[in-house]
Amino acid sequence: MSKISIIIPTINEANNLPLLLSDLSIIKKEGEISIIDCGSEDKTIDIANIYGAKVYKSKERNRGLQLDIGAKNSKGDWLIFLHADTRLTHDWFAKIKSVLKEDNNYIYYFKFKINDKKIIYRVLEILVNFRSKYFKQPYGDQGLIIHRSIYLKNNGFRKIPLMEDVDFLRRLKNKKDLKQLNLPIFTSSRKWERTNIFLQALKNWNFRRRWLKGESTKSIYSDYYKK
Repeated sequence: MSKISIIIPTINEANNLPLLLSDLSIIKKEGEISIIDCGSEDKTIDIANIYGAKVYKSKERNRGLQLDIGAKNSKGDWLIFLHADTRLTHDWFAKIKSVLKEDNNYIYYFKFKINDKKIIYRVLEILVNFRSKYFKQPYGDQGLIIHRSIYLKNNGFRKIPLMEDVDFLRRLKNKKDLKQLNLPIFTSSRKWERTNIFLQALKNWNFRRRWLKGESTKSIYSDYYKK
C-alpha cells in the first residue's frame, strides 16, 4: 500500500492528543504523523514529540493554513486529515488498507459517532450521517482521506481559519466521488456539552449560511469563538 500521511492541526490539545496518537501508533513504518500547531501553551508539542510525530508550526491560528502546511510537508500518497479530539477503532488501519488500494479518485470519510453515551447524541449521529451520505456534505470532524493527486488537482485547503472543509468540498466537480466508509470515527462531545445540541446545530448552520452569502471568515470566526 502507498504510504499515508496523517495530518492533525492542534491548539492546546494535550488532553486529547495522547489518545488519538495511541490509536494511530498502529501504522508504524507504513505512514507518518504530522502535528501542525498554532501556538499551544500546554504540553501538546511535547506529547507529539514523545509519540514520534513530526511537528510543524503555524504563525496563525488558522486551520486551513495548518492543514495546508501539513499537506505540503507530507510524503504520503494518501492524506488523512483528522481533528485532535477524535478516536479510532483498534482495527481501523487494517480495514482502511484494502480501501486505499481501490480507486484513487474517491475522497473517503468516516461514519460519524460521538464519544458519549447520552441518547440525544445518537439522534445527532443519525442526522449527520444522513446529511453526509445523501447530501454529500461531510465535515472535517468526520476525517477526510484524500489522495495527493486529488488534493492538488482541487488546489487543497485554502488558508482560511474556519469553513476550510466546506470550502474544499464545494470546489469538487463531482460530489459522487465522496464516499462514506463503514468505519466509525469517535468525536469528542465537548463542543456540545455547554449548550443545547440542536441550538448549536442551528448556530453552525447560520455560520455556514453567512459564509455562503459572502461574509468574511474573520467576522464569522470572531463570533464562532466568542466566549
